[in-house]
Amino acid sequence: MVTAQRQNRRAGDPVGTAVGWRAVSPPGLSPLLPVNSGHALGFQHRHLLFLHLRAGEFRKAGKMGNAKSLSGQKMGSRFLPEEQAEVDKLFDALSSSDGGVATGTFSLEALKSHVKEALPPAMVARLYNGMWRVKPTDRAHGSCRSVSREQFTVFLSHLLKGSCEEKGLMVMKMISVAEGPTKTRDVQKFTEDLVASVVHVLTHRHELRGWTWRKSTVPHDSMQAMVAQLLSEMKFQDGQKFLGPQCLDQVCDQAMIEEWVFHVPLVGVFLSVVIHRGLCLLASSFDLSTLVPECHVDGGRPSESILDVLSVIYLSSHLAVEHRQCWRLLFSTQLHGQSFSQLCSLITSQGPSLIVLEDRDGYVFGGFASCSWEVKPQFQGDNKCFLFSIAPRMATYTPTGYNNHFMYLNYGQQTMPNGLGMGGQHHYFGLWVAADFGKGHSKAKPACTTYSSPQLSAQEDFQFEKMEVWGLGNLSEKDQGTNKKSILDSNPDARSLLEISGRTRHSEGLREVPKDED
Repeated sequence: MVTAQRQNRRAGDPVGTAVGWRAVSPPGLSPLLPVNSGHALGFQHRHLLFLHLRAGEFRKAGKMGNAKSLSGQKMGSRFLPEEQAEVDKLFDALSSSDGGVATGTFSLEALKSHVKEALPPAMVARLYNGMWRVKPTDRAHGSCRSVSREQFTVFLSHLLKGSCEEKGLMVMKMISVAEGPTKTRDVQKFTEDLVASVVHVLTHRHELRGWTWRKSTVPHDSMQAMVAQLLSEMKFQDGQKFLGPQCLDQVCDQAMIEEWVFHVPLVGVFLSVVIHRGLCLLASSFDLSTLVPECHVDGGRPSESILDVLSVIYLSSHLAVEHRQCWRLLFSTQLHGQSFSQLCSLITSQGPSLIVLEDRDGYVFGGFASCSWEVKPQFQGDNKCFLFSIAPRMATYTPTGYNNHFMYLNYGQQTMPNGLGMGGQHHYFGLWVAADFGKGHSKAKPACTTYSSPQLSAQEDFQFEKMEVWGLGNLSEKDQGTNKKSILDSNPDARSLLEISGRTRHSEGLREVPKDED
């Protein structure tokens, strides 16, 4: 199957982009990201996308503005003239740093000197080895341990703008650390270095887009969860997926790496971040908003989110482009208290949103609501909704089509369940937050009927103290200006129930009760 796919890639005709995928960055500069990668693409769609990417190799470069750009074209470079000029400028700087004169090559020390603290030393070494292992056309340079202009250009061109086959080849050169077959443990170590490098360089360049005042460091468990998620899509020659430590000694060939790079777009995106931000090369060509959404908190009030930057990146990669640009904090137990009425008041009529909880056992999970929440005793939403897990593992769970029980939000009813739910059915939700705030359940025996999700929490009936709701993207005109009352303003019975239960009304005395509409 892998051999046939590789042959098809080489023989492909230009076709349109497969349904469900969008170019989220300038064409050719970054890999494609799926609109919702939780939905699996069939082989035919994957093959069409392969052909589309392969067809992009044959763009006409046009006339080059100088001799160096022309030489880049001869090397097989896919950079535009202005891009090639920037690549050449960086190479000249690197090759001149050894002794102050242009030598036509540069060393590992020169690359380290240029990068400084922007990337971890392990990733700098991998980049250098990847460049050095590019086979030069000049045989005289073949035995040299330094990197030539040709090797530098080909490596960057293939890694940033090449086909999946070419990107896979460059990744393979970065993975291999010694002679002999490449094993899965080598791929795992490469992936660990790649994930750590992305967090490192974004932090170093102060490009966390408003998430900088959250957790000062990304927990090791979060990095391992991201690594495991990236590796989970790797398939061996027998069709089996990576299952964990028992697979670490299996041999990985070139075809496997190519398929992995294609099916896991975040690998290519992370490599682009390392090149664009780590080497300060073609930085303006990479739209960081497609990776890390802008964080908005009213009044800029400090708060430590449940989510770290890797969790944000993972969730954002499963959203449509219009939902990746900015996230608005609508509700947080840290800022708004443990109040279900506050929750309902603050998240209704706010457009699509993410519900995130952390139970007392440290499990982090939630759901994506594709439309505005409404307080009513009926199910709502559509098949764009999904459930997800962040810790101890990263995963998404999309609708099965079995039923339309996507979203549920109700309060103040005596005959219907009061709370927030996603998936399953009444009293047996895939995710449930009770109106008696601080309690919930995640029932799945064997799986949630709506999303095919397993139990998301550590315990089926769980308790929590941390919950957040993030509004995604800008508010639509329909939702803007909507002045929603707190449920307690319009429902005296609900207010009485809250008082009887001993709960604190955190907004009491801090807000004016809205006037009734005429």
